[in-house]
Amino acid sequence: MTDNTDIREHDADDVVARVLATEQSRASVTLFGGATSSRAQALQSDADEGGFHDGEQFDREERAALRRVSGLSTELQDVTEVEYRQLRLENVVLIGVYSQGSLQDAENSMRELAALAETAGAVVLDGMLQRRPHPDASTYLGRGKAEELAGIVAALGADTVVADTELAPSQRRALEDVVKVKVIDRTAVILDIFSQHAKSREGKAQVELAQLEYLLPRLRGWGESMSRQAGGQVGGAGAGMGSRGPGETKIELDRRRIHSRMARLRKQIAGFKPAREAKRANRTRHSVPSVAIAGYTNAGKSSLLNRVTKAGVLVENALFATLDATVRRSVTADGRLYTLADTVGFVRNLPHQLVEAFRSTLEEVADSDVILHVVDGSHPDPASQLATVRDVIGEVGARGIPEIVVFNKADLISADDRLVLRGLEPGAIFASARTGEGIDEVLAAIARLLPDPSLEVELVVPYDRGDLISALHERGRVISTDYVEEGTRVTARIMPEYHAAFEPFEVTKTDSATA
Repeated sequence: MTDNTDIREHDADDVVARVLATEQSRASVTLFGGATSSRAQALQSDADEGGFHDGEQFDREERAALRRVSGLSTELQDVTEVEYRQLRLENVVLIGVYSQGSLQDAENSMRELAALAETAGAVVLDGMLQRRPHPDASTYLGRGKAEELAGIVAALGADTVVADTELAPSQRRALEDVVKVKVIDRTAVILDIFSQHAKSREGKAQVELAQLEYLLPRLRGWGESMSRQAGGQVGGAGAGMGSRGPGETKIELDRRRIHSRMARLRKQIAGFKPAREAKRANRTRHSVPSVAIAGYTNAGKSSLLNRVTKAGVLVENALFATLDATVRRSVTADGRLYTLADTVGFVRNLPHQLVEAFRSTLEEVADSDVILHVVDGSHPDPASQLATVRDVIGEVGARGIPEIVVFNKADLISADDRLVLRGLEPGAIFASARTGEGIDEVLAAIARLLPDPSLEVELVVPYDRGDLISALHERGRVISTDYVEEGTRVTARIMPEYHAAFEPFEVTKTDSATA
């Protein structure tokens, strides 16, 4: 009896050991060529990016409270618990195909996709990267690799496959038939992040429009159950004459409904434009120059805005943490007023639907006087960040605007990396929104590139016209100030369009020589 008991206990110990070993092997899955860290490389390893200049950051607590939870599946055959679908923590496997470029470039793209998936609320279990002349027209990977992917998905218990490209609808369906789980692409992940992070009415409308544009060619029916109108040989069933047409299927109704909704959204977004133009015209009328902060997502644009203006914009170690444009005022060292506008971040292979939908937001870049181009200096591939952002800047027609390149996160850049980055962009500024390094140099560069008033005037302003002195400081650049019996004697530079307002107080050359 004792021997049998010992044997059963020994067998039970073996089973537990095997289960623990299996779970341990799953937990230590390596990503993309043997990376030892499970954190996506596009995100910072240190998540404590907040500081006193970032404000209270109440939005971060609200967003963290809506994080997705584990323990619920999103497999294709699972149709239960629908109300919890938006809170599910998905286990995903990434796939990618590259035909040109180096393996390192392909891995960087995959790591960025992993960061996107994590930001969207998923856990990345593994990834498959394949080199081939061109993606397979049917299953994207090819039949053999698709079956190998199905084995990986089954072994890891994944419920979603994410492709590092924009899949054709036929490729997505064919791959789902092989792997038996949901298949989405890079564009769908980015749209999902945008839908989570949009807060303003305009931002939500822009995201919904982009989602519908993406969804429209990807609608799929489910056989005869999608039919909504009688058609074919139904006359004998009492439907009468005129009912023998093919009928309108549910998918056609959905297409018509989507087109109608897109038209309403475009009209709604166009309705926001007058308000933006009025604000912009107000700044233009008062000759307030504007500086647009552009850059790759998670490069530190909002942190830099908070450091300069104490704006309190949401800062989070996540891709596309902020979507809505934020405009704050600032002043140069010599007293000139200007605005700083934080814009939506960019990413490689940015879906064209988002570029079109967020064109109104990107107007802040196109209408600015100076572009502050922020680059993550600690990123493994800063050159691609520069190229990606400049491509989008070109798409919105802003190539001719003066540009200041700032390599942010200088506290994470080694001396050797600084030499490489200096060779990449010789005129760039190294700065850190966290420590404050280089911020004064950035502000000096902004002041140097801002439009300078071209007309120099010498005025004697009566002491009871302090409003004119204030206007000179706001709309021009005061060179010197002196106080005489008649009033305040000021030498300043102003824009030519303001000359008429100050002309009655201008000192003539004869008066100046006499004085």
